[in-house]
Amino acid sequence: MRAMGNMTVCYAIGWHFFRLYFSMYHRFRVFNVERVPLQGPVILASNHASYIDPPLVGAGVRRQISYLARDSIFRVPVLASILRSWKVVPVDRDGGTGRGLKAILDRLACGGAVILFPEGTRSRHGELNPARSGVGLAVIKSTAPVVPARVFGTYQAYGAQMLVPRPRPLAVKYGRPLLFEALRAEAQNCSKPRLKEIYQQVADEVMAAIAGLEPKEDSL
Repeated sequence: MRAMGNMTVCYAIGWHFFRLYFSMYHRFRVFNVERVPLQGPVILASNHASYIDPPLVGAGVRRQISYLARDSIFRVPVLASILRSWKVVPVDRDGGTGRGLKAILDRLACGGAVILFPEGTRSRHGELNPARSGVGLAVIKSTAPVVPARVFGTYQAYGAQMLVPRPRPLAVKYGRPLLFEALRAEAQNCSKPRLKEIYQQVADEVMAAIAGLEPKEDSL
C-alpha cells in the first residue's frame, strides 16, 4: 500500500508527524527544496549536529528517504518492523563499510533516495567538521546525483548535551545537485592510491558545497 507518491503508508504517517512537530515546536522553514529530484536515485548529503537532523532533512522533501541506523537497533522486533517499513538502511558501527555500503548502493540502484552525513558523526560543538572519505566511496560507487543540504538551529535545539529538545527555530536548505561524472570515470581505471584520493576529494567537495549553503540574513 502506497501514499503520497513513493511513500509507504507508515513512512507517510511519520513524515506528517515530523512536519507537524517541526512546524509547531520549531517553526521550521525549508529553502530550495525544488533542487531535490522527486524521482530516481539521489544522495542527500547533510551536516550533522543533532539526532533530529535526519527527520528534518527528510521532512522538507515530498518523497521517501532512506535513513541509516546502526544494525543493533534492528534487534528490537517492533522497532525493526517500523524501520524496515521506512526503508531504513542498517549499517555497522563504521557506518559505511561491508553490508551497509552494499545496502546503500542497492537502494540507490532501485531508484531510491538516501541521506548520508559526510562528517560521519554529530558535531560536538555545532560547527562543521571535516568530511570523511566514506561518503566519497558511496558517491563514486553509485551513479546518483548528490544534493547537499544544510540544517540550521539543530545544535541549539537539541545538541548532544541536551536531554530534551528546546523550541528553537530550525531550517533546512538544499543545494544544487553535484554529479562527479569526471571523477567517476577516472575512478574506473586509476591506481589504488589515486582512488583513495578521489574518495576524499569527493567528500571534501560535498562538504564544501554544504558549507556554501549560507543562510540569508533576512530569512534564517
